[in-house]
Amino acid sequence: MVFLLGVLSVTPAAGASGDAAVVDAQRAYAARRVAQLERAAADVPPSHVLAPLVEYWRLALASRTDDARIADFLARYPGTRMAEALRADWLKSLGARGEWERFLAEYPRLVRADASLQCYAYRAERARGNLTRQGEAVALWFTGRDMPSACSPLFAQLIEAGLIGSEDIWRRFRLALAAPNPRVAAVVAQSVAESPQPSAALIDAATRAPSGLLANPGKLDFGRRGDREIALYALDQLARQDSSQAEQALRRWSPQFTDSERRVAWARLATWAARRHEANALTWFAAAGEVETTDFQREWWVRAALRAGDWKTVERVIDSMSEDLRAQATWRYWRGRALQANGSRGAANAIFLALSREHHYYGQLAQEELGPVLQSPLPNVKMGGDDLAAMARDPGIARALALLDLGLRNEATLEWNWATREFTDAQLLAAAEVARRKEWYDRAIYTAERTRDMHDFELRFLAPYRELAREAARENGIDEAWVFGLMRQESRFVNVARSSVGAAGLMQIMPATARWIAQRLGIRKFDPREMRDPARNIQFGAYYLKHVQTSLDGSPVLATAAYNAGPGRAQRWRDTAAMEAAVYIESIPFAETRDYVKKVMSNAMYYAVRFGQPSVLLKDRLGVVPPRRIPLAALTEPQGSLELGQTDD
Repeated sequence: MVFLLGVLSVTPAAGASGDAAVVDAQRAYAARRVAQLERAAADVPPSHVLAPLVEYWRLALASRTDDARIADFLARYPGTRMAEALRADWLKSLGARGEWERFLAEYPRLVRADASLQCYAYRAERARGNLTRQGEAVALWFTGRDMPSACSPLFAQLIEAGLIGSEDIWRRFRLALAAPNPRVAAVVAQSVAESPQPSAALIDAATRAPSGLLANPGKLDFGRRGDREIALYALDQLARQDSSQAEQALRRWSPQFTDSERRVAWARLATWAARRHEANALTWFAAAGEVETTDFQREWWVRAALRAGDWKTVERVIDSMSEDLRAQATWRYWRGRALQANGSRGAANAIFLALSREHHYYGQLAQEELGPVLQSPLPNVKMGGDDLAAMARDPGIARALALLDLGLRNEATLEWNWATREFTDAQLLAAAEVARRKEWYDRAIYTAERTRDMHDFELRFLAPYRELAREAARENGIDEAWVFGLMRQESRFVNVARSSVGAAGLMQIMPATARWIAQRLGIRKFDPREMRDPARNIQFGAYYLKHVQTSLDGSPVLATAAYNAGPGRAQRWRDTAAMEAAVYIESIPFAETRDYVKKVMSNAMYYAVRFGQPSVLLKDRLGVVPPRRIPLAALTEPQGSLELGQTDD
C-alpha cells in the first residue's frame, strides 16, 4: 500500500488547489464558451499537472491565426497529444489561407494526418511545383466516402491535368453508389464528361424505390453508361431487400448490360444472399467470377463455401484475395483448413505453425490443428518498483491519471493512449500495472495486450470482481471462465460503462432485459439504475447468459451470439443441419457480433488457464451448433447488447 501511494503521488489529491478550476475549464472548452474558460483558467496554478492542457484548451478556442502563440506552445510541449491536436488545427488554418511554405515546413512534424491535411499537403506541393507524389494524391480519389472540402480543389486540379481520367471518375461513381452514398455519387456525376451526366433524380429513385425503377422500362436508357450504373445500384438496393425479386430483375435486364457489368450485378446479389445464408449464393458467385468481385465480396463467397463444406472453393477464392486481405489471420487459418481438407497437409501445417505463435482466437485454433495440446502456464513478466515509479512520473501518464482522478475519463483515455503509443514492451507492462493499481482496468488491458515479445497475461486477462462472478456462475451452473470472457469483452471491467443504446454496467445489460430478469428473479420495485452495482449487474448477466444458453440447445456459441445480437438472430443464423461452431461464427452476418463471439470464446480459454481449470480444447468449448428446429417465420428479434447502426460489415 505504501508503494502504491508512492506510485500515484504525482496525481493531484482530491480537492487539490486548481482541481475544480480544471474541471470548470474542461466544461467550458467542451461547450466552446471562451469567456468562461478564461475565468476558470485564471484559477489554475501554473504548477498544476494539468496546466498545459488548460492552456491548450484556451488556444484551441482562440483564433487559429495567432501563429506566434501557437508556435510557442508547440515548442514548449513537443511530442504531446496537445501539440499534435493544435498542430493539426493550425495546419488546416495555414492550408485554408494558402500559406504553403509555412504549411510544408510544419507538416512533417505531424504524426497522424487526416484526409483534409493530406489534401492540403498535396496542394502545397503542387503549388511549389513538386509533382513527384501525384500518384499518392490520385489514390485519395478512389473512395465511396464523402471527402473534405479541402480535397475538392486538389481533385479538380488532377482532373484538369488528366491524372484522374474518365474511367477513374466512373470508378468512384460506382464506389459511391455501392457504399451506398448516393449524394456523393450525385456530386461525382458532375465530373463525368459524358452528356447527359448521370441523373440525380434517377439515383434518388433507385434509392427510394428500386423495384419501381427497374419495373419501368421507360425510365432507364441502357445505351448510357450512367443509367446502367444506376441500374446496377438499383439491383443492389433490391437485393438488400429480396434476393428473388433482384434475380428476376437482373435476368430481365441482363442483355442490356456488358459482360463485366453483369458479373458485377451477380456478385452484388450473391453477397446479399450469402449474408442471409441463402443456398443460391454460391451459384451466383460462380456467375460473377473472381475478377469482378471485390475483396469484401470474396470474404462472403468464402463464408458461403464454408457453410456448404466446399473446401475447393474456399481455397480458390482465398487465393484470389488481395495480398493484404489474404495475410489476415482469419483467411490464413481458413486457407490452412482448406489445404488440409484438400489433401495438402504439409502446406496446411506450415500455416498453422506460424499462426500458433500468435495470441488470439485463430492462433488457438491453429495450435489445436497441429495435434494434442496441453495448457501450459501463460507468461507473466512483472516489472519492478523502479519501473513503475518512473512510469507514474511520465508527463503524459501523469496527466492521464490526474484527469482520471477528476472524473474526466474520456480526456484521460485520450491522453493515456497517446502517451503509450510508442512505448517499448517493458514500458507498456509498467504502464499497464500502474493502470491496474488505479483500478483503471480497461487501460491496463488495452496497454498490456499491445506488447510484442514480453507478455503479462495476468494483466491482459484481469479478473476483478472474482468472488461476485464465481458465485453468479455457480448459482447458474455456467463456466466462470466464460462469464469473465464475456464481461471482459462487454465492458473491460468498466463498471460505469454505458452504450449508446442504454446497455449498462460490467455485463452491458439493456434496461428492458434488466426489468425482465428482475421479474424472473422475483425482485420487486426494481430500478434499472441498480445495474451500476457490480453485484447486481453480474447476477443479472449470469442469469441471462444461462437463460439464452438453455433456450438455444445448450450451445455456448449460440448463447454468446444471442447475448450480443439477440436470441432471434442467433437462431436465424443456424442451419437446418448441424454445423461446426467455428463455421457458424465465421458466417455471422454482423461484423460486431462475429468479432464479439470469437473474442469471448478466446478470452474464456485464457481465463480457464488462469483459474486452473482442466484443459479443454477451444474446438471442444465451441462444440457443434445443433440444427435449427424453429421455422424462420416464427423467429423474433429481441434485443441484445449490440450497438444500433453497427450491425453490418
